[in-house]
Amino acid sequence: MAVNTSATAAGLGDFIDASPSPFHVCATVAAELDAAGYVRVFEDRPWSTTVRGYVIRGGSIIAWDASVLEGLSSYAPQPFRIVGGHTDSPNLRVKQNPDRTAAGLSTVALEPYGGAWLNSWLDRDLGLSGRLAYNDGGRVAHTLVRIDEPVLRVPQLAIHLSDDRKGVHLDPQRHVDGIRGVGENQPLLEYVADRAGVDPDAVLGWELMTHDVTPSRIIGSAGDLLSAPRLDNQGTCYAGLRALLDVPRLRSGGEGGQPRGIAMLALFDHEEVGSGSERGASSDFLVTVCERIVGALGGDRDEFLRIMASSICASGDMAHATHPNYSERHEPSHHIAVNGGPVLKVNQNLRYASDAIGEAEFALACRDAGVPLQRYIHRADLPCGSTIGPLTATRTGLLTVDVGAPQLAMHSCRELMGADDVAMYSAALAAFLR
Repeated sequence: MAVNTSATAAGLGDFIDASPSPFHVCATVAAELDAAGYVRVFEDRPWSTTVRGYVIRGGSIIAWDASVLEGLSSYAPQPFRIVGGHTDSPNLRVKQNPDRTAAGLSTVALEPYGGAWLNSWLDRDLGLSGRLAYNDGGRVAHTLVRIDEPVLRVPQLAIHLSDDRKGVHLDPQRHVDGIRGVGENQPLLEYVADRAGVDPDAVLGWELMTHDVTPSRIIGSAGDLLSAPRLDNQGTCYAGLRALLDVPRLRSGGEGGQPRGIAMLALFDHEEVGSGSERGASSDFLVTVCERIVGALGGDRDEFLRIMASSICASGDMAHATHPNYSERHEPSHHIAVNGGPVLKVNQNLRYASDAIGEAEFALACRDAGVPLQRYIHRADLPCGSTIGPLTATRTGLLTVDVGAPQLAMHSCRELMGADDVAMYSAALAAFLR
């Protein structure tokens, strides 16, 4: 099987630039699904039989392709084959009372979200994105906000004023507010509402965050690297979307044996802060969607439980490539190469959910896709990050394997990955879904 060239580094860059917030990730994915003939369904309405559909809950989206059932005279139980990921990334978010004035400058009160590497957010031109909730004739409505202009900047302290010229310690309460201008400025929420075409007096709530407005770029003397914000984890969102959309082609071509399973893409908000929300991986979102799909296709509760017992999820999140300047921070004999192919992640203390069976399933998918497989272990003397994998496995009982694509500068405002890894990652995920 040839590598899935429908997924490219340039395509990932365009996806990221169009998706500065989790809500925009969902909108970008939904637009692609609409163009491919998927039907949006809503949780508060009845579901009819939908072979290809999707549902959005806030900054989370789940899409599925049950085309394996097309042409059958009656319903035949099929397991779910799920690629999971998350839509959120560490950043600086707007506080509830954002407007401040200090030293004659208008500033905006910001708060770190997730494990943002704060120093990387200094001296960047920052835009604003997210959503506004507002009063629309007595009911609550909402709209997306995306301001790609350099509205804010968090300046570094001059080296001459620092107690330690080797670096500045950043207090997340005092040192990350963004400068907006000189003197008094229009209140931030009024400015944002005006840009969104909403009456400022009607605004009732908001989720606003900053983003680097510098576009994603293919870089390197050989053009073999991608520099972009939010690779963690929009790299998986994009690769998983391309994989899902490629499933009909792979199945019609008869590649890799008989097709099996309902292919699904499940992208959750709030992973970077523990997934504990109504739309996070710890919520009922995935379970209820799977059950409603089974019901809409003709199955009952017992059939749903049996299907879940035979289903599998590949929890996709970006992986640590070996840093050439800090190679000693990586586990010996487990170095991960940029442009070296997808990564299987294993942790004995279950910070990753992979077990032997899940490992074998993803290794088989990489073999079928014709791409190399790398295996990652975190140093035992360093705290290991986690993913939606353990949460999904615990919440659903699904067999789960944690995978990813290699990158550098994880949780920085700007991150780096190999250009070739985009296609290889998507190809592996497509083979897994098939």
